Amino acid sequence: MRGSTIGWMAMGGALALGACSPGSRDPRGVAHDEVLLQVTASGQAETAPNEARFSAGVSSIGATADAATTANNTIMNKVVSALEGFGVAKADIQTQRLTVSRIDWGPNKNKFEASNVVSVRMRTVDKAGAAISAVTQAGANVLSGPDLRVADPEAASRSAYANAYKAARARAETYAQAANLKVARILTIRDGGASAVPMAYESMAMMDKVAPQALAAPPVMAGTNTSQVSVSVDFALAPK
Repeated sequence: MRGSTIGWMAMGGALALGACSPGSRDPRGVAHDEVLLQVTASGQAETAPNEARFSAGVSSIGATADAATTANNTIMNKVVSALEGFGVAKADIQTQRLTVSRIDWGPNKNKFEASNVVSVRMRTVDKAGAAISAVTQAGANVLSGPDLRVADPEAASRSAYANAYKAARARAETYAQAANLKVARILTIRDGGASAVPMAYESMAMMDKVAPQALAAPPVMAGTNTSQVSVSVDFALAPK
């Protein structure tokens, strides 16, 4: 977990008087001499991605469906072997698309195209560029990605939750001081959930059916991902 920032988004503070009559109980939980303050705050935290996901596949053309499939299988096995050479477990390689179809237009009309694409999960971001280069050299000509992620997004958001509460508490203290009151109690805490924030990373542009050739490993920059959450807190303010 690296760095953290407190966001002040959609801040809302509402002051309301407590129960009007001394004998009645306010359903919101405030006493007759207290004031209800409702605050909504947000918090952010930045985390370095620790896994990269990309798609790699092979598209082959043959005079018959069997010829296209045979050629495709041969190259695809080399692609998988290249991935395993980087320590990618079989559990982290999943078939995404497998098709065989006749071509009805263009210079390859009446021939057949076989395609096999797998999704790959790299658990070491710094090896993603080299792995992409290796599968390309092995014959992969359908590539997309990488998508850089945090393996445990809930853990990555914990600092953001803490920052959101701190922001709400700071706002409550500000209101209380301005009103010559003090924060007496916390009545409720409502989780506002996480919201999507654009991830900061460098990635390969999608390459659809590129010709296989020996390529230098593309730079894959991990950057940081931002987690953003919101929280609503009800405070009871009382006289000092």
